[in-house]
Amino acid sequence: MSRASSTSAPQLTPQFCFNERLLRDFLRISRSTIDDSITQNLNALFTPARQGFDPSSTAIRQIDASEGKQIEPAACQSFKDKVLFPSWQVRSDVLNYCAGVATSPDPEDPDLILQQTESAEDREHIVDDRLDPYAARFLPREPRTESLANLVRTQRGVEDIIRARTWGLVTERCGGPSESWEEALNKWRENKQREQAPPSTE
Repeated sequence: MSRASSTSAPQLTPQFCFNERLLRDFLRISRSTIDDSITQNLNALFTPARQGFDPSSTAIRQIDASEGKQIEPAACQSFKDKVLFPSWQVRSDVLNYCAGVATSPDPEDPDLILQQTESAEDREHIVDDRLDPYAARFLPREPRTESLANLVRTQRGVEDIIRARTWGLVTERCGGPSESWEEALNKWRENKQREQAPPSTE
C-alpha cells in the first residue's frame, strides 16, 4: 500500500474562499486522504515481518492482520510529523485565511449593488409571511462575506470532530503521552518554528 502524504496548500486568494464549492472540495479531499483513511494509513506503517512468520496465520482468513496492533514509535512519529500535522495545518491555514476574508470589506461582491438596492426597498416593506407566502423574496440577500463566515464556522466545527476521532485512533495504535490533539499539534508547530528560526548570532 502506498503511504499517504500530506495535502498541499491551495493558492490562497479571496476568489478561492468565495468559491465555496472549491473550498469545500479542498477540505473534503484533504480529509478523505488523511483522516477518513486513517486506519489504512496506520496499517501501512505496520511491519509484520519484524515479528517473524506465524504459520497459524494462514489457517484463518485475516481481514486485516495489522488492525489493532501497536505500531513502532518511530514510524508513528514520522507519520504525525510529516503527514498528519502538516495536513491539519494546511486546513487550519485555509480556514484562518478565509475567516479573515469573510471579516474584511468586500467591495468586489457582485451582488453588492443589488443588496443595497434591495435593502433600501425592503425597508419599506413590512410583510407578515403568514399572510404572504412570498414574503421571503423581500428578505435582503445575504452578503457573500456572511455566507463565507457561516461556512468557515461550520467547517471548523467539522474539523474539531474529525481531528478528535483521528487522534483517538492514532493514540490507540501508537501509544505515547496522553495529550489532546490540540496540545500535540501546538507542540509540532512550536518545533517547526524553532527549526525555521534563523540561528542566533550571539
